[in-house]
Amino acid sequence: MLHLIYPYRNRDIERIKKSLDSLKAQTNQSFKVWFVDYGSELVHANEVEELVVTYNFATYCYHYTQHQPWNKSKALNSVIKHLENDYCFVADIDMIFAENFIEIALNLQKSNTATYFKVGFLDEAETKQNKDFKDYNISFESTSEATGLTMFPVVPLQKLRGFDEFYHFWGSEDTDVHVRLNNAGYEVQFYNTEILMLHQWHKSYRTTEKKELTKSLQLSDVVRLNFRHLKEAIRTKRAVVNLNSWGNPMTQSQFNDLENTQVNTVSVLNTKDRIQHLLFYELQNLSIGIHKYKFYSDLKESTFKYKLKKKLGKDKQIYLSMKTVNDMLLLHLISFYRHSPFTIKVDTEAQTIHLTISL
Repeated sequence: MLHLIYPYRNRDIERIKKSLDSLKAQTNQSFKVWFVDYGSELVHANEVEELVVTYNFATYCYHYTQHQPWNKSKALNSVIKHLENDYCFVADIDMIFAENFIEIALNLQKSNTATYFKVGFLDEAETKQNKDFKDYNISFESTSEATGLTMFPVVPLQKLRGFDEFYHFWGSEDTDVHVRLNNAGYEVQFYNTEILMLHQWHKSYRTTEKKELTKSLQLSDVVRLNFRHLKEAIRTKRAVVNLNSWGNPMTQSQFNDLENTQVNTVSVLNTKDRIQHLLFYELQNLSIGIHKYKFYSDLKESTFKYKLKKKLGKDKQIYLSMKTVNDMLLLHLISFYRHSPFTIKVDTEAQTIHLTISL
């Protein structure tokens, strides 16, 4: 048996259908799909669920993390930790599978070896086509450096406590788990005998990253941060991760508690000293319970009088841009509070950030 895990959030439904249809056509049906919706907008999620459940091999699961940063590792771990002595495959809704993929994957299974696969990439025009697998025109092929699509024996992966949940947004979590398997004495092999998967085109994460505050949560230079964390895994020969908790996304009950809380909101001005004091002292000394914060900008920053005083050195206050506040807050949350229930919402029009957290 092979368990295919799809981590997902807010992507177009047509590529989901193409991917699942290619599984429906498999020559060997000894597989199960776990479709993990990690916080899509509810209207969109309902449409996706209606599609996914039409496939008798698929199970749809929704996590109430729509106001948290994307965390592929936690989405995957929420399934991995509950699997039994089988094999799992990290799938992707961008993948179109050759009809013999499952058959070949089952024959490659070894209890001490993870296997990842070469992929053929389609360009934008080709992605819009509906063809038999063999008829697609491949733009280019992946190399052994592309580690994302891997089949794992479940037990070794569970012993390492799954994917490292420090990784948020995009980058390096797939290579990290390969490194840690090697560090623990397991093998990782690259299957490049033939192309068994095609990747549907989409814009890359890096092209969507903005320098200004955005409603969709973004953290500047997170790719470089994730790569640094990967280098540390290599340097320290790290194997086991997530020592305090793993595979436990925020529940619907916890989400509802945060949404419906009546606690007073603490307003936080965007001065450097105020933000630093909150992050590095106040948060860690809060009482148990739910706490709400509103981060806002002082309008006087943009006045001529303030700019003149600052130029003359008469105002020593340091104001941070709301994008800087956003980045400091997100980095702090994913570093120290990623296992706590929280929501973070950005209002770009009002230039405010709203944090609700349960401790």
